[in-house]
Amino acid sequence: MDWVAVRVTVELAISTTLILLVLGLPAGYWIATTRRRWLRVIVEASIALPILLPPTVLGFYLLVATGPRSPLGRAIQDLIGHLLPFSFGGILLGSVIYNLPFAIRPFTAAFGAVDRRLIEASWCLGVSRARTFWRVIIPLSWAGILTGIVLSFAHTVGEFGVVYMLGGNIPGQTRTLAVSIFDSVQSLDYATAGHTSLVLVVFAFIVLCATYGLQRRVLAV
Repeated sequence: MDWVAVRVTVELAISTTLILLVLGLPAGYWIATTRRRWLRVIVEASIALPILLPPTVLGFYLLVATGPRSPLGRAIQDLIGHLLPFSFGGILLGSVIYNLPFAIRPFTAAFGAVDRRLIEASWCLGVSRARTFWRVIIPLSWAGILTGIVLSFAHTVGEFGVVYMLGGNIPGQTRTLAVSIFDSVQSLDYATAGHTSLVLVVFAFIVLCATYGLQRRVLAV
């Protein structure tokens, strides 16, 4: 087991999940409550696009967009002192974009299932919209939010295409477990590749069991 790759993978998964939690909660609530249907369709389609796109395609476009020949890439370099490709920040950006649907879609479904009458009752009692969101909507949506968090974390752990295209294979920076497996196979070290793959299979099975358990609990409520 490549423990350095384990550390990079866990750091990437935690960072991605936290960013998606911050960005995804307001985005999911807006999608669930907006009355601008045409705009909602466009936003939902844009968020879901990574599900249909091959990861290498997304990684390629991000590589070009943040590279040295891109105005955006040069602006980022001037701001932080280095380019995003082939750095932890680069694979973090790719991971956040690639995992958007796995966080925002469960968040949106959870917010959409909250009884509107409870929200309106809170407003009628003089509770502000912000406090209503945190004291009424979030507690009632906790299972869907937790599902999004679990899926985002687990999906990040198993990423390969986006990470490899955008970050390459730099030990301690961009080499994740999935990249480590690929590298082991390339080196004909099938024993190490098999052991690491088995760990990811067990991890994925546990995550799926937890996700389905949460979904059944939501339906039961």
